[in-house]
Amino acid sequence: MVIPPPVKAQRITNFLKPYLLKMHFSNKFVSAQVIHVPTATVAAAATSQEKLLREAWTQTQQSTRDVSAAAKIGKILGERLLVNDIPAVSVVYKKKPKISW
Repeated sequence: MVIPPPVKAQRITNFLKPYLLKMHFSNKFVSAQVIHVPTATVAAAATSQEKLLREAWTQTQQSTRDVSAAAKIGKILGERLLVNDIPAVSVVYKKKPKISW
């Protein structure tokens, strides 16, 4: 059973971009997804875990987890978005609280 996403008021969605960028950084890889919020589907995705990228970067001894890898993933994701006719996305910065003991 598929649960549909909650419906937002039309007045609010007119001012928001319907596509949301989500990036994830792990100790080994960088991944990014652009999600179409009204339908809750992935419009485009790119990650440094993709086989062709990972093989190319290991042959040239480039890292799959640093800032340059994130920039390359962003460039690849941008090209994929332009192919899908998506001109702009929203970015929401969430600061996770630091837990100190």
